[in-house]
Amino acid sequence: MREAGQAVAVELQESVRQALVRLVASVKAQVRQVLRAKIVLAAADGEANGAIARELEVSVNTVRKWRGRFAAAGVEGLKDAKRAARPRRYGPQARMAIVAVATSSPPHPESTWSHRTIAEQVAGTVFAAISASQVGRILADLDLKPHRVRGWLTRRDTPDFWERAADICNLYREPPKGAVVVSIDEKTAIAARSRRHPGKPTAPGKSALEEFEYRRHGTASLVAALDVNTGEVLTETIARNNAVTFTGFLDRHGIPRHKSWRPASS
Repeated sequence: MREAGQAVAVELQESVRQALVRLVASVKAQVRQVLRAKIVLAAADGEANGAIARELEVSVNTVRKWRGRFAAAGVEGLKDAKRAARPRRYGPQARMAIVAVATSSPPHPESTWSHRTIAEQVAGTVFAAISASQVGRILADLDLKPHRVRGWLTRRDTPDFWERAADICNLYREPPKGAVVVSIDEKTAIAARSRRHPGKPTAPGKSALEEFEYRRHGTASLVAALDVNTGEVLTETIARNNAVTFTGFLDRHGIPRHKSWRPASS
């Protein structure tokens, strides 16, 4: 019978000793597993708990714990004990409320949901106080990303769309003899901005830097034409976007118009 305060005796079979020695020498083993193996090897060599603690720079309680665990259960005793699963704080009702909110339209004037606004909405719906971080974990588990929005465009129902598209493509590929084929578009209300400070060019191992702050210079409207045959681009700022401005742009840049002329995209 072991007297009070006496260290637990540790005896090792040769095969177990060799396994612990290999574990200590391994560069891939976890640090905590190596420490436990060192404690057991030192204990098997007859060292006292205090001496082992000083040598390995740990507390005597740590040495006593793993020495006793090994004596009671062998190598299996050096493994981490299984922890009880944390009880779920939020039941199915709260989780369903999060999904319902995340898949619905956000309240005006918000354009997208945030974890914080979802948490607030759920608290007012099912009266379950939930943190924004917990909302984020639940959404990540369900692969729901309400903060991300991708734009898309519903094409108008035009029965002759493909025929008209084919006509335009054929015009680009085989224009009439002597014709000037241009592709024209306009862009209105462009924000005219300039950087407050010059950027810095790229360097080995570094990305180019661009100043974040900028100055506003109002807005501008542009019209541009691409000569399909030569690749030349003609641009001009405009004050109004109407037929007079459009035909004037053609005349100023020498783009001929026939009396029966009409834009191909009309």
